[in-house]
Amino acid sequence: MFVIAGVTGHVGSVVATELIAKGHKVKVIVRDAAKGAAWSQKGAEIAVGVLGDQAFLAGALKGAQGFFTLLPPDYTATDLYAAQRKLADAIAGAVKTSGVPHVVMLSSIGADLPSGNGPIRGLHYLENVLRESGVKLTAMRAGSFQENVANSLGAAKVAGIYPNFGASQDYPLPMVATRDLGAQAVASLTSPPAKNEIVDVIGPAYSAKLVAEKLGAALGKSLKVVDVPQPGWVGAMTQGGVPAPLAEALAEMYGAAAQGKLTPKGDRLVQGKTTLDEVLPKLLAGTPAH
Repeated sequence: MFVIAGVTGHVGSVVATELIAKGHKVKVIVRDAAKGAAWSQKGAEIAVGVLGDQAFLAGALKGAQGFFTLLPPDYTATDLYAAQRKLADAIAGAVKTSGVPHVVMLSSIGADLPSGNGPIRGLHYLENVLRESGVKLTAMRAGSFQENVANSLGAAKVAGIYPNFGASQDYPLPMVATRDLGAQAVASLTSPPAKNEIVDVIGPAYSAKLVAEKLGAALGKSLKVVDVPQPGWVGAMTQGGVPAPLAEALAEMYGAAAQGKLTPKGDRLVQGKTTLDEVLPKLLAGTPAH
């Protein structure tokens, strides 16, 4: 039996769906029973609770063969990293208490860095406390999500622009589809490695200009790429509705990326094949891209 967190998101939903399709017993963690109803109809067992409740999570993990987890962001936190540490400690404590033998964690490129990497700092911490718990850990470090293009939909539709933070408009950056991350998580869960492993998962590379071109074509309009100067990153994000603590953390992450600090450093690299052309129509339709 596999326990899956984050099933209301892009990656976790792919993991649970593929495991069920392959005939595995699956238990999904949801915050409320209503969100679990559809999964129950698919044949999954439902555990209603939150990852930050260590006793609940330890109970949910009892008898499991593997656990897929992530570190959900707390958008209301005034101290983002403190909230991440608290949640990470609860997850690691539950893993240790439960005795689950293998954890696949959704991490990020750049999680090798202890600081200076924005929200990825919390993933660095979670990787380490999970290793310290004694569990066998597969840290799946993702590149930039193709689905994050959805964050620019408002600016694209309303103002005809594609905001660019950090890198040159012409610089191609690898962007991975969440369905490829889900598929890799399933592969790791069902065929655990002999020891702890870091797997970098990236996708095809796209420059900001190319993303804008493809997004514009999907919307039926021409988009102008607008470079947002670094001093204005936080202001631009907060104006768009991002809470200030998160905007500051994201600005730090964009800066690290622009300086070339967020690079694959894992034990092996997996190249996702799904293209942005496949993902965009589903993003525009408002459905998960899998």
